[in-house]
Amino acid sequence: MCGEDQLEKSSQHQHKHDRGVHEHPQLNEDAYPLPTAAGILGLALPALGVLLATPVFLLLDTAVVGHVGGAVMLAALAAGTTLYGIVTTQLTFLSYGTTARSARFFGQGNTAQAIAEGVQATWLAVGIGLILALCMFVGAPWFTLWLSADEQVSALATSWLRVACMGIPLVLIQMAGNGWLRGIQNTKAPLVFTLAGVIPGAALIPVLVIRMGIVGSAWATVAGTAIEACCFLTALVRAQGAHGGRWRPQPKVMRQQLVLGRDLIVRSLSFQIAFVSAAAVAGRMGASSLAAHQVLLQLWNFLSLALDSLAIAAQSLVGAALGAGSVRAAKKVGQKVVWYSALFSAVLAVVLGAGFQVIPRLFTVDVSVLSALAGPWWQLVGMIVVGGVVFALDGVLLGAADAAFLRTVTVCAVLCGFLPGVWLALVFGTGLVGVWWGIVAFMVIRLAGVVFRFGSMKWAQVAQL
Repeated sequence: MCGEDQLEKSSQHQHKHDRGVHEHPQLNEDAYPLPTAAGILGLALPALGVLLATPVFLLLDTAVVGHVGGAVMLAALAAGTTLYGIVTTQLTFLSYGTTARSARFFGQGNTAQAIAEGVQATWLAVGIGLILALCMFVGAPWFTLWLSADEQVSALATSWLRVACMGIPLVLIQMAGNGWLRGIQNTKAPLVFTLAGVIPGAALIPVLVIRMGIVGSAWATVAGTAIEACCFLTALVRAQGAHGGRWRPQPKVMRQQLVLGRDLIVRSLSFQIAFVSAAAVAGRMGASSLAAHQVLLQLWNFLSLALDSLAIAAQSLVGAALGAGSVRAAKKVGQKVVWYSALFSAVLAVVLGAGFQVIPRLFTVDVSVLSALAGPWWQLVGMIVVGGVVFALDGVLLGAADAAFLRTVTVCAVLCGFLPGVWLALVFGTGLVGVWWGIVAFMVIRLAGVVFRFGSMKWAQVAQL
């Protein structure tokens, strides 16, 4: 149940060659095995399922709410999910930082310590999650009104957020669980856990939204999230028990996680400031623009997370290779993943471009919303191709724990590209197209930064754990 078979197999055969890591990881530079397509895809494909499950859930949620409630309810969902996303994605170090640290220990052959990283990350998830949930519950009316600038939208968004915030600690537990499992190169168990929560949660969406309105969407979200969190906790209990590890909080380890997390938090915060600004500007253009922005943003999240599956494989394999002392293998992982990701992104862009008349109507039949979607649609198509390279190299740099560079380039991209474009759209009245030009500029600046960093090989010289 809940992927126990996969977890058991990972525990028993954790250094087999089909995972890309061998039984004697401390090899010299030339002897360390280079990555294979099978090794990369063996990690990426299950990760793809995990990453796509939640966006599919959100796209279904968006479609149901859009058809049942119209533009106002869809705008309220946009406001609520934007705020929910701030606190559930802000702490990405619980997944990406934990993966980097766990993978490094795994590459050194120290699986017990790799799992122990998951225990401490889970303690952080619970503590921080409870604080954030309380803040969201209390501040919901003010946050949603500021974001939407519409009292009717704010009232609906507040009712959604006050239910959904109960899931914040549970989401952070999932993030920590994904982190340590990816670190030990087990991406199958997280896929089973995620589907165990997403499928029943998705089944509840139409039933609860029809009966309860937008609040039903929030309850469906919490229900699915609770099932997933229970699965990840069960896996952690089994793995930690098998290795005889300790359960009590270890402040020293958590401080080390927070050092890596500090840069990732700043990076995530810059993302959130930018996307909240985009939603706020779209909201001031009217409910139709905000609703269209919600559809575009959910599609972008869906497609970027699909591409991120290869980045996760890169992160795990690069971390293990550097833990074993092989820069050569780590560089080869990066080159292969960039190539695969570029091809994948080109296919996705073609599909989205071909479906420009059909795909928007899956989310809404409102003429004003469809009209607002038409302009920025092609900007979204172009961003997918850029994102294929950006996300792949992000994974390489995260695997090398090069979080400080990623923080810096992301902040620069936000300050020099995203925010100027978004707020100039409001000043000059360029509409949603202007908002999305700011997002395009943000991605192009990031592309230039990560390509330069990877070519310099300075990421391989970053201090170890």
